[in-house]
Amino acid sequence: MHSGAVLAIGEFSRLTHLSVRTLRRYHDAGLLEPASVDPATGYRSYSADQIPVAQVIHRLRELDVPLADVRRILRSPDPHARAGLVAEHLQRLEAELDRTRAAVASLRRLLRPEPPPLDVELRAVPATTVAAVADDVRHDEVLAWYAGAMAELDAVVDEPAGPPGGLYDNALFEEGRGRLLVYRPTDDPPRRGRVHPVTLPAVELAVTTHVGEHDDIDVSYGELGAWVVANALAVAGPVRETYLVGPRDTPEPSAWRTEIGWPVFRVAPR
Repeated sequence: MHSGAVLAIGEFSRLTHLSVRTLRRYHDAGLLEPASVDPATGYRSYSADQIPVAQVIHRLRELDVPLADVRRILRSPDPHARAGLVAEHLQRLEAELDRTRAAVASLRRLLRPEPPPLDVELRAVPATTVAAVADDVRHDEVLAWYAGAMAELDAVVDEPAGPPGGLYDNALFEEGRGRLLVYRPTDDPPRRGRVHPVTLPAVELAVTTHVGEHDDIDVSYGELGAWVVANALAVAGPVRETYLVGPRDTPEPSAWRTEIGWPVFRVAPR
């Protein structure tokens, strides 16, 4: 049942700022049934109390809410359920927006006419015993696996002797699955659960620092790789990352600092 004056579709269009074509489309999709339809002419009429409903539909469609979800929202008698459905979609939109922003920032960085020179340090790192968690991991599971492994390390390493880090096997990038080891330096590595002592071998690293979020860390990898090749070096072993400042330290992404270290050796001239 609809109350209030009956409005011709043209009047309803002007009041809602929705075109007649859009209103017809909403009707055909089962989103907004007219108050009445003339059986002879097919002419649609609406009631005044349908104005806010039409505007709600319009905003939901502007947010790309799927038609099926729009129907569920409109038909739900519970305002809390309606709010929950909308919030769920907004969370998806925000995640997509974050991905879009990250992609735009990466493109701007890649398309700079004159990129600043990369700051690279060749660093000799001695053998180090650490508390570690290691496993074979799929590339698309790295973030979730890392969060769980680091939480386990934090729970059992009482006195870390430096920032956490990770070793990423080449196969992880080349084949989409490979060995991943995360660690915390400590003078007395415990053996508890998945955590166990590991001695990282001595190595010479070409090191650069990635600033900010990890969405475009592949750009820093590419820049470091180009520097390695230009300086007649070759990569020898798994990449090492050191998390000097990260999400565990501050929620401000611009403050994050991640060292990327490629084990290298000098290539003989061809």
